[in-house]
Amino acid sequence: MRPLSEHDIRTSFINCSKGEAKRLGVPKDLADLPWDDLDFLGWRDPGAPDRAYLVADRDGALTGVALRVTPGATAARTFTSRSMCSLCLTTHTSGGVALMTARRTGEAGRQGNTVGQYICTDLACSLYTRGRKQAPGDGALMDESLTVDEKIARVQANLETFLDKVTA
Repeated sequence: MRPLSEHDIRTSFINCSKGEAKRLGVPKDLADLPWDDLDFLGWRDPGAPDRAYLVADRDGALTGVALRVTPGATAARTFTSRSMCSLCLTTHTSGGVALMTARRTGEAGRQGNTVGQYICTDLACSLYTRGRKQAPGDGALMDESLTVDEKIARVQANLETFLDKVTA
């Protein structure tokens, strides 16, 4: 992914108002992010723990999506309980995956319709896929025969499918 500016991020959102996009908390460390290893920029809002944001490059245009983290979805679970991210297929223990919902665009969104996806709570799917980050506990990627490039393509396809549902 190419490096993004705060302006790029704020103008990319498709499922919230311009005022909401203007007020959302943008990561402070944009210059320090590993842009070459990111398929999308994702972050949680430190001022509003139930909010998360995702910005992806779709065919040369940025698409930003505001997400709500389902209440209680990040509550601690027993050590043997596991959840899997539907984007990167990383398994996590202790609430490392949460149901995140996005308001749909257009009339459906104005009527309150949402789309949900189980996603890593830290939105670091790109780093897990590339082996740059390890899930806490004994969480791990599934043992597979796919190459890293094939796993990256799968994350991108899963993300594209989710974004298509938001905009449908």
